[in-house]
Amino acid sequence: MRNGRNTNLRLKALALTTAGLMAFGLPATGVLAEPAPLDTQSAAPAATALERLPSFADLVEKVNPAVVSIRVDEEVTATGPAMPDLPFPPGSPFEKFFRDLQPQGPDGKPRPRHATALGSGFLISADGYIVTNNHVVGDGKDITVIRDDGTEMPAKLIGKDPKTDLALVKVESKKALPYVVFGDSENVRVGDWVLAVGNPFGLGGTVTTGIVSARGREIGAGPYDDFIQIDASINKGNSGGPTFDVHGNVVGVNTAIFSPTGGSVGIGFAIPSSIAMNVIEQLKKDGKVTRGWLGVTIQQVDDDLASSLSLGKARGALVAQVGKDSPAEDAGIKTGDVIINVNGKQMEDVRAVSRTVADLQPDSDAEIVVWRDGREKTIDVEIGTFPENPQMAAAEEPGGNAEAGTTESLGLALAESPDGVVVKSVDPASDAAEKGVRPGDIIVKVSGRDVTNPADVVAGVEEASKAKKNSVLLLLRSDEQQRFVALSLQKS
Repeated sequence: MRNGRNTNLRLKALALTTAGLMAFGLPATGVLAEPAPLDTQSAAPAATALERLPSFADLVEKVNPAVVSIRVDEEVTATGPAMPDLPFPPGSPFEKFFRDLQPQGPDGKPRPRHATALGSGFLISADGYIVTNNHVVGDGKDITVIRDDGTEMPAKLIGKDPKTDLALVKVESKKALPYVVFGDSENVRVGDWVLAVGNPFGLGGTVTTGIVSARGREIGAGPYDDFIQIDASINKGNSGGPTFDVHGNVVGVNTAIFSPTGGSVGIGFAIPSSIAMNVIEQLKKDGKVTRGWLGVTIQQVDDDLASSLSLGKARGALVAQVGKDSPAEDAGIKTGDVIINVNGKQMEDVRAVSRTVADLQPDSDAEIVVWRDGREKTIDVEIGTFPENPQMAAAEEPGGNAEAGTTESLGLALAESPDGVVVKSVDPASDAAEKGVRPGDIIVKVSGRDVTNPADVVAGVEEASKAKKNSVLLLLRSDEQQRFVALSLQKS
């Protein structure tokens, strides 16, 4: 019985071994059998799969000569309080060491210090025009371009645009220089392969690869945020370098990273080529960027605001304030209008309105459709030129306290002021507190109607409640800015 049991165990072990070999695609043979010939046909698919793995070597070899490192030298003025008198005798070796650390010189004036910034850029023409970031060149007067072969060339700043963080510099060369061209970032899809080339940490030409992680990212960098998010490694020094598609076209300009540690965590942001091309063309032509201007302060329309305005769904941009003597005021655009269409193009959000208006030619005519009083209205506007330092009309300082009141449904204590109704206090548990209403805010309108005293506010709230509305729309002013807030009338 023991021998029979052992025989069965051996047979089972052989069966398991055979199954294991077959599972790995190997011939199932006995121990004493002749080895079977290698099945080259079954091995072919594995080799083909390996051959299909992407290599970017040819692409890198093609574009690398056009990517440069940029070094910017500048003098910065040290600031800070002067150090107290030092407890060292005159002539002590410690005296000079600690004196040099002081932000002020012996004459009491700020002591200048030398600083060097490193970044990246790329040639876009054979005659030496180079694209980089505004924050790379900064206010530096001494700009040096280092090519991939180590050649150093002095560069001249042609122009820069802080709003999009782009800059254009130029080098002079007797020979035609290698360059790359912009591609169409509008055709870039999430999941597409991209390459980032630049000068991270001053190491020189470095290539990283990844995919497009997201489109249309807003990171608070400026009013025209519309970044491509990529997961190719971008670090300090990559700023200003190009993002390439698999055809070697520049689809983005690397400009920022998200990092809690200061190093790459796989979230980088590039300015789309669709934005960069227009800006760079203007910098090349005029040394500055000229943008269209309406002269309005706008804010995002959320679901609560859309409901209050009977807009259906959240879209467009709500006009919170109209500048005095602005193109918008001249054309008849009013506070409370929602801009939903510009020259036949539907506006989905605030960014779409900002970018579309900015791209319009100053002194050109534009057809703007607004949502007003529950219906669409078309307004013809002559677009102005965006001023260097735009300012809205300043609000008057709230004063007086002639009449006080409260709106329990909103959790607000109110007082009268010459410029409207001032919020004296806010219930911390109210919807108003959650949505950022603060003491000192001025209530200018309720449901589109001007208010001059707390009784007007109370009446407006009661009217909205009787009309069985879920929320009431308030126009608030704080400092020199206005904004709309939709406050819930539903009792918790």
